[in-house]
Amino acid sequence: PLLETLTLVKKAESCGIEKIALENFSSQLVYNPETLFRLRKAVGPMVGLNLDPSHLIWMGADPIAAARALGEAIYHVHGKDVRLERHLSAINGVLETKEVTDVANRAWNYVAVGCGQDLQWWKEFFSVVRMMGYNEEVSLEMEDLTMSIEAGIKTSVNALKQCLSF
Repeated sequence: PLLETLTLVKKAESCGIEKIALENFSSQLVYNPETLFRLRKAVGPMVGLNLDPSHLIWMGADPIAAARALGEAIYHVHGKDVRLERHLSAINGVLETKEVTDVANRAWNYVAVGCGQDLQWWKEFFSVVRMMGYNEEVSLEMEDLTMSIEAGIKTSVNALKQCLSF
């Protein structure tokens, strides 16, 4: 994958693309700051992170600490929350293999912003992201299957409006 990534970076540069943001998802080449920095060492600073805090949370990492470590390597940010289902994750851990639609039996679920981490947590997260130099858009990813799409979007947008200071 490294050779392909280097080829992609060179092709992107020849097309005038300045940045490539990779989302930190568990089954990808880049899933945390360490793996991003390893890739950047090999291919250069064109590659940065699309920081999705929900993935880091269910993997057991702290997205606020990760944002501090990433610094200027944050190229995009998702407003996406996750809730660890304590009654299940305490017993089985968070390596979840159940279908995402099986919300009642999963150790963690994606939820509307503010329904996993409280608003104070989100305020600190966005404050740190801003301190690290990111002052661009935040993309809402609504994947909460415990409520309607409309309710999830409304809940998330209301929470984000209270937390964003960009």
